[in-house]
Amino acid sequence: MTIHKALLSAVSALCLAALACSLADNTSSTPAVSSELADITSSAPVVSPEAERTLFSDDFSSTSSGWDREDYGTGKTDYLDGTYQIQVNEANFDYWANPGLSFDDVVVDVDTILGGGPVDNDFGVICRYQDTDNFYALLISSDGMYGIYRNQTGETMMLGQDGMLPSEAIHTDTPDNHVTASCIGSVLTLSVNGQQVVQVTDSAFSSGDVGLLAGSFDSPGVDMRFDNFVVTKP
Repeated sequence: MTIHKALLSAVSALCLAALACSLADNTSSTPAVSSELADITSSAPVVSPEAERTLFSDDFSSTSSGWDREDYGTGKTDYLDGTYQIQVNEANFDYWANPGLSFDDVVVDVDTILGGGPVDNDFGVICRYQDTDNFYALLISSDGMYGIYRNQTGETMMLGQDGMLPSEAIHTDTPDNHVTASCIGSVLTLSVNGQQVVQVTDSAFSSGDVGLLAGSFDSPGVDMRFDNFVVTKP
């Protein structure tokens, strides 16, 4: 906005100068003013529509961007080599982390990489996080399963299905997947690698923080890495 105001001031000054010259000598022309105006206009920054819609983004290159940095002994949430790492070293347990923000309707994208441990895991995106007992989690697993959970007053419930279901959209032959979680009104949508896998409706929460989650089932040792976390307006 400051640059825009500065440009307007410069253009106004040039226009006044041109008017003064015209009054002093009717034979003068203003090609120089047009040239200067063209130079100023061409230097204005161009903002893409995607950038205008971005509410928050993090490539985890800085360890001071606001995410949790905790070592629990049985798990860990911290930055690691330009990614964000969640380790789960006990069975049937989840760890998650948040940047400490608040939104209502959002679309969250993140790249995920399994750094090690069992493929029987779960990981993905949190939205509308109120506190440790109240939030949504849109999750997949490295062995090709998916589901959307609601954690309310400490009780976890899967929405729209009885258990995690398989999808061919999830990469199982490589450790990487791209997860997109849309939380818009009462509609929650999970897409993986550009393909929608499930959509449900629930109105328990309408706003809150975003975040990342990774967990284990019967086997501990899950090591999940996240990168290129982007939150945009729908």
